[in-house]
Order: sequence, then C-alpha cells, then structure tokens
Amino acid sequence: VCVLERQIFDFLGYQWAPILANFVHIIIVILGLFGTIQYRPRYITGYAVWLVLWVTWNVFVICFYLEAGDLSK
Repeated sequence: VCVLERQIFDFLGYQWAPILANFVHIIIVILGLFGTIQYRPRYITGYAVWLVLWVTWNVFVICFYLEAGDLSK
C-alpha cells in the first residue's frame, strides 16, 4: 500500500528513477509472495536480498532528507 501511495506522488513529481524502482519493488514483492506460496527457495532468497537492499535505500533517503550526520555537507 505504501509503495502504491509513493508511486502516485512520484508520478506527480516526474521523478522517473523512483517510479521505475517502485515498479521493480512491486514485481519482486509479487514474486516473493509467489515463491512463498509455491515454496520456491530461489524466489524467497531473491526477495530477502531485495528487501535488505530496499530497506537500506529507504533508510539512506530518510537520513539524507533529515540531513543526519555527515549527509548535511
């Protein structure tokens, strides 16, 4: 739900890189759910790796906008 909401705001701002990243995220979430239901270890592993990258990126963006630490320079 949050990704879809973010997608709408990205369309309003013409930020094409986040829009593509959100589409990739949505597709990988669907594959992760499919992998969980069908028990496909490859899909589950791929989803777990993507989730770590996605959370890391979002934490970086939050810290960047809040100008935390050395990011204010």
